[in-house]
Amino acid sequence: MAQAGKGRLNYRCPSCFMRDIDMDMFYDSERGEYYCLRCQYRGDEADVLAKNEMARFRYGAMMRRFTFED
Repeated sequence: MAQAGKGRLNYRCPSCFMRDIDMDMFYDSERGEYYCLRCQYRGDEADVLAKNEMARFRYGAMMRRFTFED
């Protein structure tokens, strides 16, 4: 197995992040894909970015304050 190494950017694992676990992914240069040591998720850069965008949708209004007036 290839030695685990960080990729160009630190991507979060989308599978772990959906469960509120902040886990960085590692990059396998031989296969050209990212993988997670915790949950066995693996995918190429486009797949990771698309699934991380779905996770960002979940927290899209986290910093917004909602007020309701009668």
